[in-house]
Amino acid sequence: MIDELRDEKLIEKVGGRFQLSALIQKRLVYLNKGAASFVETDGSKSKLELVIQEIVEDKIYLDTEGNLRYFDGTKPAPLADDAQEEAFSFDSESGPAFGPEGD
Repeated sequence: MIDELRDEKLIEKVGGRFQLSALIQKRLVYLNKGAASFVETDGSKSKLELVIQEIVEDKIYLDTEGNLRYFDGTKPAPLADDAQEEAFSFDSESGPAFGPEGD
């Protein structure tokens, strides 16, 4: 499944390498906090492999503002420590933007 990271179709699907890495990072944060996966697994896949499979199967994507969205168009519920996550945002035109803590 990791080989799919090299696939140009996957990169183009999400809008580029930076968007792909941003989507993976944002989704991994939620999985690490205990969110359920949208793909079935037998427990043998890593969280990164789950995220890639979710992207391939169109279960998650980034909206035009760089926010993680689920396949039904909804945003994930806020995390308890969203203040830290809000310090970093991604604008596809100007690149990564850091909040007060990252300046």
